Amino acid sequence: MFDLLFENIERKIEITEEDKAFCKTLFIPKKLRKKQYLLQAGDISEYVAFVTKGLLRSYSVDDKGEEHIIQFAPEDWWITDMNSFLTCEEAIYNIDALEDTEILLLDKQSQDKLFEHIPKFERYFRLLIQGSFVAMHKRLLSTITNTAEEKYMRMLKTYPDLVQRVPQHMIASFLGIKPETISRIRKKQASSS
Repeated sequence: MFDLLFENIERKIEITEEDKAFCKTLFIPKKLRKKQYLLQAGDISEYVAFVTKGLLRSYSVDDKGEEHIIQFAPEDWWITDMNSFLTCEEAIYNIDALEDTEILLLDKQSQDKLFEHIPKFERYFRLLIQGSFVAMHKRLLSTITNTAEEKYMRMLKTYPDLVQRVPQHMIASFLGIKPETISRIRKKQASSS
């Protein structure tokens, strides 16, 4: 279960076998069934989660009951309601499993221990947050400036296998477009192939 996490970490920093052993004492393995919540809006996000198997999504629900998907987290991705995790304020996002999922959870106290005992992990998490910040701004710009087809193609590049794992209406929610628009894009792509 930890192999994928260590591969992810080692893409950004070097860690020793002793570092890995210490990490294993801090992370909490958890399994979620499909449709089970990791976090519900209004609760406090106590953990950051690393996905080792399965698929999670983060989303909000508006006053009309419509879901707005903010993030998909397949294997090898991190997910949390970062504002809630860092400030202990109520979460504004729900996070639930779209498939049976296995995750590794790290709470704030354990993260602080990790930083204290292995300072290079602060760099690792800083790099994660910087990457997330850049991705968020690219997505925001894409939402404002790109056509529906350009958004869809960018999503396919970022999440290549997601269209086989996620219902079309969820992809549409993530892109901020209607499901019918995705159908038209797919038809156009099929006819031009």
